[in-house]
Amino acid sequence: MTQPTTIRRVPGPQPRLTGLLQTALTLAATGVPVLPLRRGKTPFGNCAACTNNACGGRPNMKSAGPCRCLGVCHAWAAATIDPGVIASPAWTAVWRRAVSVAYHPGGAGLTVVDLDDADSIAWARETLPATRTVATTRGEHWIYRGTMTSHNAVRPGVDIKSTMAYARYLGPGTGTMTALPDAVRALAVKAPSPARPAPHAVAVPTRADDGRCPHRTPAYLDRGITMAEQRITEARSAVHATVYRTFLAVLSTHGRCGCLTDTHVARLFTAAQAKGETARHCTDAWTNARTTLGL
Repeated sequence: MTQPTTIRRVPGPQPRLTGLLQTALTLAATGVPVLPLRRGKTPFGNCAACTNNACGGRPNMKSAGPCRCLGVCHAWAAATIDPGVIASPAWTAVWRRAVSVAYHPGGAGLTVVDLDDADSIAWARETLPATRTVATTRGEHWIYRGTMTSHNAVRPGVDIKSTMAYARYLGPGTGTMTALPDAVRALAVKAPSPARPAPHAVAVPTRADDGRCPHRTPAYLDRGITMAEQRITEARSAVHATVYRTFLAVLSTHGRCGCLTDTHVARLFTAAQAKGETARHCTDAWTNARTTLGL
């Protein structure tokens, strides 16, 4: 994330560069995908054309897409390094209303360990290898080379932001960036609760008269899982409820034919954990959904 001394020229008429837009173009020129944030450190919401996934979704969200909207309304999935998009009329209008620049760490091959307070910083200094650090309002960002699945609240005051997440850009930081250590990856590995074991493949007898899966093709199931992942990823509020309702919908459709496997369940859990759900929350939601359906 070392800042270059020049900014790549954008084809066509050059808009007047605001401070945020200039920062975004500078980062993009180094291969860091960027997006604007509004007040409250949150992305801009869906435009009318993309509401409720009417656009088909973004390609890098593994949805049906591709969305042809060049706006900024898909959160981390809208992050880009294309200067023609970043300085386009649509984005320029948004930069005027933005309050900060964010970036997609996973898209840049990075992982950010977000330390929220003095206690978490002290823990990191005792536990993690030194790397580039950036001061935040209340704590620090420790930035490593390498990517992993994003997780919130891996320990008190510590979030991990990498794939399918965004982090505010607060300056180049200090220190030499080092490789993502196993100690950070290990933070995301949580042992299942003894009282609530991790879910296994749903093995409920098929109801098809001829013994075949009533869904006929694996593509039907894969499409259903993809849509469920997308529904969870796009949740802007009530994440707990959205995860439970999504699990319930998947099980009500695919839970009785025996074709739902651990791989499918893991995809759903990964999407939920990327939105901040813990492994225990996922297991509880899955168990409750199965109980509701009598599985």
